[in-house]
Order: sequence, then C-alpha cells, then structure tokens
Amino acid sequence: MAGPRPLDAAWRLVFRLGFPVARVWWRLRGARPEGALVAVYVDRALLLLRSSYQVEWNFPGGGVKRGETPEAAARRELAEEIGLGAPRLLPAGEATGIWDGWRYRVHFFELRLDRPPKLQLDNREIIGAWLASPEELPGIALTGPVAAYLARAPDAPPADLAGERARARIDEKPK
Repeated sequence: MAGPRPLDAAWRLVFRLGFPVARVWWRLRGARPEGALVAVYVDRALLLLRSSYQVEWNFPGGGVKRGETPEAAARRELAEEIGLGAPRLLPAGEATGIWDGWRYRVHFFELRLDRPPKLQLDNREIIGAWLASPEELPGIALTGPVAAYLARAPDAPPADLAGERARARIDEKPK
C-alpha cells in the first residue's frame, strides 16, 4: 500500500506540530476545554479513529465551539472527520478529567448503526479507523476520555430513549 500523498503528508506534519502549539495557546488564553465524543456502535463493535497528531485511538469528536451545544459539536465533528450524518445522537453522560496535563470536560453521545458506515477519512487529520470488538478494547491504546467512557460502562450498550432502541440510518456528509 502506498504512503500518503505529499500534500497529505504535509498536512499531517502541520497537525502534528500545530496541536501542541495550539494547546499552549489555549492554556495562555485561559480556555476551558470542552469536547464532545460519539461512541459509534456497529453491533457490539466500537468505531475508533486515529488522528495524525495523537498516538492513542479516539472516538469521533472534538471541541465544542463558543455558542455551540455539545450535541451540535458532536454532529459537526462526525461530518467533518468521517463524513457521517446522524439523525439522532443519544446523550451518554459526561466526564471531567485531567488528560495530557489539561483539565477537560467531555460530553459523550452514542450512535447505533445497523451496518458498518461508509467512512470518508481525509488522510490528513484522521488517518485510520478501526471497528474494535469488546474483546480487543483492553489491548488498545485509547485516549483518556475514551478510557473514562469505557470504565463507566464496560459493556457500553447503546442508550435507549423511552425504551426505544436507538437505530440510525447512515447519511453521508453533504458535499
């Protein structure tokens, strides 16, 4: 398999160098990081993503922008990172912790799919995706927030709304 195209490799370098610089900038500004992550289930397997600037695997998601709700941020990040639209995300709690030397507040959402999604990775920020079975999870390097989510709900069944099973249809990101 061929490596990344030169432009993709340049973007990866920008992300890898820029992420630590951005964290210093956020700290100097006194930002209070708040994020939204989506646990995407296909049967019992969880979708994990690998970014170009972190070693650990993560859920799709990212920062909540000023004036944005956590659910809106989760939907935006799903579309930006993997080209996935979701008709409904189920709130799955939140966690606050110190990860990578930074105090974060993370809102979790769950999405249950009937089949593996067709992903659109940009090969710049997001460079890998993996549907990991529950048996594989203990051996995978995970980000702190993902580990916190799994520790709260080790089997992590998708949440139900008023007893109704949360099933979603896959909608690709509009072009």
